[in-house]
Amino acid sequence: MKAGTHRLSGNEACAEGAIAAGCRFLGVYPIVPALEVVERFLKRCPEIGATFVQMEDEISVLAAVLGASWTGKKAMTVTSGPGFSLMMEHLGLGVMLETPCVIVDVQRGGPSEGMPNSPSQGDMMQARWGSHGDYEIVALCPNSPQEMFDFTIKAFNLSEKYRIPVVVMADEAVGHMTDNVVIPNKIELVSRKYYKGKKDKYLPFLREPALTGIPSMVDIGNGYKFHVTGLTHDERGYPIMNAECQEFCVRPLMEKIRKNVDEIVEFEEKDTNNAEIVVLSYGITSRVAEKAMDLATKDGIKVGFLRPIVVWPFPEKKVRELSKKIKAFVVPEINYGQIVYEVERCAGGNCNIIFVPSKSGAVHEPEEIVNAIKMGIKEEKREEVIQVKISNQQ
Repeated sequence: MKAGTHRLSGNEACAEGAIAAGCRFLGVYPIVPALEVVERFLKRCPEIGATFVQMEDEISVLAAVLGASWTGKKAMTVTSGPGFSLMMEHLGLGVMLETPCVIVDVQRGGPSEGMPNSPSQGDMMQARWGSHGDYEIVALCPNSPQEMFDFTIKAFNLSEKYRIPVVVMADEAVGHMTDNVVIPNKIELVSRKYYKGKKDKYLPFLREPALTGIPSMVDIGNGYKFHVTGLTHDERGYPIMNAECQEFCVRPLMEKIRKNVDEIVEFEEKDTNNAEIVVLSYGITSRVAEKAMDLATKDGIKVGFLRPIVVWPFPEKKVRELSKKIKAFVVPEINYGQIVYEVERCAGGNCNIIFVPSKSGAVHEPEEIVNAIKMGIKEEKREEVIQVKISNQQ
C-alpha cells in the first residue's frame, strides 16, 4: 500500500504488514475470527505476485508454509485456537529444521470450538509450551491495528534473523478493531542469510561461530543436496541417534534465543519508578489497563504500567526488578490464569500477585482492574496468587 494513513481493521493491517515484510506465501485453512487476514491477502495476491494455498486442515497448512520457506519464500499462516492446536506438531518441526516463518493466532474463546467471535488470551501458554521437547519460542502481542501491521513485520524480521518460527498472539478484539494505521515511507527488513559457497559443500546445519551459530540457508531445488528430517540430525541433516548428536542439534535451538534474550525482549513501561502497584497486561487487555491506571492515579494511588510487547521470551528481569520495589503486581487476563503464574515465578515471593480474570469471552471493564489495584494497596503480604472475584464467578 502507499505510505500514509489508512483506515484498517487489525486483521487487514496484519495482511498488509505481511505483504510489506515481503511475505509472498500464505497457507491457511480458513477460520474465524482470522478470516479478514485471509481475504485481504488473497485479494492482493495478483498485485504482488504472491501464492495463496488453502489446505485440507491446519496440520498440512504449516507443513506447506515450512516447505515454501525452504524454497525461498517468506511464508505465513494465520489461524485461531482450534487450528493452532493442530499446528503444534509442525511447529516443533519448524523449530527443529530452523525454518523462518510467521504464525498469526487471532485468539478466540475455547477450549475446542468455544466462542468463535469472542476475544480470548487463552492460548498464551500453548504458544510457549504447545509442542514437545526442548525449544524456545518468540511471540509478540499487539494491542491495536497499528501494532498488527508493525508487529507482523517485526515477526518476519525476527524469524529471518534467528531462523525460527515466530508467533503473533493477537485476539478477536484487536483483529476486528478498526483504526488509523500509518504505513511509513521506508520499512527496514532483515534479509535472509544465504550460503555463498560451492553447492556440493553445503551443510544445512553447520554452525559457524563467526556467523552467530545460526546456519546459512539455501533455496532447495536449486541443485543443493538437502535432507529433511525432524529426527535428531548432524550438520548434513542426516539422523544420528546418540546423545552427542542430540546435544549438537538441540542446545543451539535454545541458546540462539537465550543468549540474545536482552536483544529480543521488548516491553512498554510507564510510571514504574515510584509505583506502589504495577499493572502488567498485554494485548487488548493492556488498553483497558491503561484506563484503569488513569482512574486509580486520580484517586491518589501510585500506579505503574508494564506491557510485554514480546511476551515470549518473558521479560523476567524487569518483573524481578520491579517486584523488589512494589507492593503488588495486578495481572488482568482474558483467561483463568496463564501469564499471571509467570509473573509469580519471576517475582519470587517479593510482592503480592493479584490476578483479575475476565468474564469468559469478554474484555475487562476498567473498574474491575481499579478494584484490584485498591486491593493491592490494602492486602497484607501473601504467598499465593490472589484472585479477584468477578460478577459471574463464585
